[in-house]
Amino acid sequence: MAVRIRLTRVGAKKNPIWRVVATDQRSKRDGRVLETLGHYNAQTEPSTIVLDEEKVRAWLSKGAQPSTTVKKLLKTQGISA
Repeated sequence: MAVRIRLTRVGAKKNPIWRVVATDQRSKRDGRVLETLGHYNAQTEPSTIVLDEEKVRAWLSKGAQPSTTVKKLLKTQGISA
């Protein structure tokens, strides 16, 4: 099973808030997740990024691949992917 760290959308209509999750790469965007690693809100000024660094590093060490957007978020938080 290939694990991907990516965003899943939560929040109301026209008010997106994103969760950073570890999931099987074959599952749907808002489908089943293995673990929630944090959340991201781009609507605040500045953007709110909250990540559990220990969980993220654990998944990366197990071979999980971050999506392009999550790579950018990890870089802004100082976590190397």
